[in-house]
Amino acid sequence: MAAPAIRTRITSLFGCKYPLVLPGMSWISDPTLVSAVSNAGGVGILATGPLSAEETRTAIRTIRSNTDKPFGIGTTLLMPGAEENAKVAIEEQVPIINISLGKGDWIAERVHEYDGKILATVTNAKHAQSAIDSGADALMLTGHEAAAHGGDVTSLVLIPCISKRFPDVPIVAAGGFADGRTLSAAIALGADAVAMGSRFATTKESSLAHQMKEIIANPDINGGSTESDTLYGKNFDGIPARVLKSDESSRLNKKPAPLPLVIYRAFSAAQKMNIPLYKVIPGLMTQFDKIYMIAQFGAATESLMKATVDGNYDEGVQFIGQSQGLIGDIPAVDELVQRIILEAIETSSQTFETFSDR
Repeated sequence: MAAPAIRTRITSLFGCKYPLVLPGMSWISDPTLVSAVSNAGGVGILATGPLSAEETRTAIRTIRSNTDKPFGIGTTLLMPGAEENAKVAIEEQVPIINISLGKGDWIAERVHEYDGKILATVTNAKHAQSAIDSGADALMLTGHEAAAHGGDVTSLVLIPCISKRFPDVPIVAAGGFADGRTLSAAIALGADAVAMGSRFATTKESSLAHQMKEIIANPDINGGSTESDTLYGKNFDGIPARVLKSDESSRLNKKPAPLPLVIYRAFSAAQKMNIPLYKVIPGLMTQFDKIYMIAQFGAATESLMKATVDGNYDEGVQFIGQSQGLIGDIPAVDELVQRIILEAIETSSQTFETFSDR
């Protein structure tokens, strides 16, 4: 018997059965995994960062052929190609658009015309206010524990602070969530759902390289991947990011790459991602600081793909959250979702009994 539907402001807003979200992770959150999460009762968000506009359109249509459940696409507005991908999502009337690192008021205006929803990823109150002013329907709060680009405040503090400051705005909590206990905790803190990137990445339907899945899912204190086996810093890709600890990630996090190497590798990454160089060069001339950060991010693409796509732990770098300490297997998505929801229900019941038994 399937776990009962859970009603929160997020499940009501998005029209999903369970308060679980697959965030958009490059080379991982593809149509297969997005569809699996949505079919299991959550909301899958397609990663469009590595995709061209036409690839995004094809991916959206593939998802629609696989599921009739709610789904979304993610777009990092600071990055080249993001605007084009957002326009495609609007043309295809994608139900949910997750925006980050940029002002998305023009997206919100057009999405709301077809009753779509905007989920804005933020890491602090200032950015949350800006997102709300720009038309966000809900916020994804990325805590310090999260894989990739989490903020500098932990989820334990960030969720209650933002939910108290903006009580009318539904919240998806990201960073540190991988099972039913952490889902229950997030709801208690003021969230309406959780995003579980690291956990969903380590499932059978995920396209994450199997070698990396096995490393992440190894709970052995001696030689496995625990909550302590991550690194957080800004030298790897220009934005503070959390990655799996390894000799290579430690080396790359020691100091920023030299400017000429960053630019060369960024141009190479742009070519691999079919981003015309004419879109990159003008920015280097007029917005150097911003484009340099983008260039660092682009330069990191090669290392990320070596791990995520090729499974090369020794030479690649893998984004991962501290919640890997809670991951010990590689289940199917539907099995995982049912386990999480049933555990959350049990945990919440036990918590209620603790405070009601006087």
